[in-house]
Amino acid sequence: MSSTFGTLFRMTTFGESHGPGVGAVVDGCPAGIALSLPAIQAQLDRRRPGQSSLTTPRRESDRIEILSGLENGKTLGSPLALLVRNHNQHPGDYRAMADVPRPSHADYTYRMKYGVGAQSGGGRASARETLARVAAGSVAEQFLETVFGVEIVAWVSQAGAVTASMPDLANLTRTKVDGDAVRCPDRKAAAAMTAAITTAAAMQDSLGGVVSCLCRGVPAGWGEPVFDKLDALLAQAMLSIPAAKGFALGSGFSAAAMSGSEHNDLFVVEGQKLGTRTNYSGGVQGGISNGQIIFFAVAFKPTPTIGKAQRTVDYAGREVVLEGKGRHDPCVVPRAVPVVEAMAAMVLADLALRQAARSALVQANFPR
Repeated sequence: MSSTFGTLFRMTTFGESHGPGVGAVVDGCPAGIALSLPAIQAQLDRRRPGQSSLTTPRRESDRIEILSGLENGKTLGSPLALLVRNHNQHPGDYRAMADVPRPSHADYTYRMKYGVGAQSGGGRASARETLARVAAGSVAEQFLETVFGVEIVAWVSQAGAVTASMPDLANLTRTKVDGDAVRCPDRKAAAAMTAAITTAAAMQDSLGGVVSCLCRGVPAGWGEPVFDKLDALLAQAMLSIPAAKGFALGSGFSAAAMSGSEHNDLFVVEGQKLGTRTNYSGGVQGGISNGQIIFFAVAFKPTPTIGKAQRTVDYAGREVVLEGKGRHDPCVVPRAVPVVEAMAAMVLADLALRQAARSALVQANFPR
């Protein structure tokens, strides 16, 4: 099983949904970085269950513990061990489903691959694993902000069939995003999204959606062609999130309907450097950041566990009627916002260190 992400700035997550706890080990974070536990906790609070009527009713405080790698509020350069203990497990909710692979879940594929499967909550395939990513990603975010001034902000741009207008990417903040429980800065669209999610929940059904994300302050030059391109790593990171089904950078799939003269980002002079008049590239060209705002979107499927009765079969091939039990979100995107931010931070922190290593090597061998 592959539970490690990154090359120089690495994260390894561990734990199951209904086990004793979930956590991450972050290795490669430079020493001397001031690390705020309240900032990590704030991101975990944005992801935690039970925060509004739009999320799963599972109640977890998700309090972060840092077991190593931190002293007097600063990183030591050694591995950071981050742990959140589970308290509100209900493994009994899944006992009746032990012999039935839940539709569109990982139950069947995990059993086919490993020969065994977690008896409750999806185990490692559960969205609860993402709290480890959020904790580790907050470490990456603080490193990026402290050293490079990078800011990362994600928001819900679609829930079900309701889409929001594009916000002002230069000025969007998390405070504006969190002004509504659905985490959409377009207040009119947010109200419609809330109504759609509430209606789906009342019908014991679920909705999908889209989380968009921007990264400001990323300098030109980050990304490792040809196989570790910035956009390729972002796509890998985002599609590793549970329920993610699609990734689009900049103009995304709409580029297919445009001409070159429409889509080309023409260069302009911005002070002492070059910029672009438009940003259809989404801040990445040739797999390398170009200094413009990086923005992308991640599509999430509807939550597969629903209350509606579904006709399916068990592992023995016998027809059964499955009615979803357990505690699940009617739409995952409001809680996916900090997860997307965390994975973007992990990608950028890793590429920042890789670029710094290259720059140091170039300077050592070709001093000016």
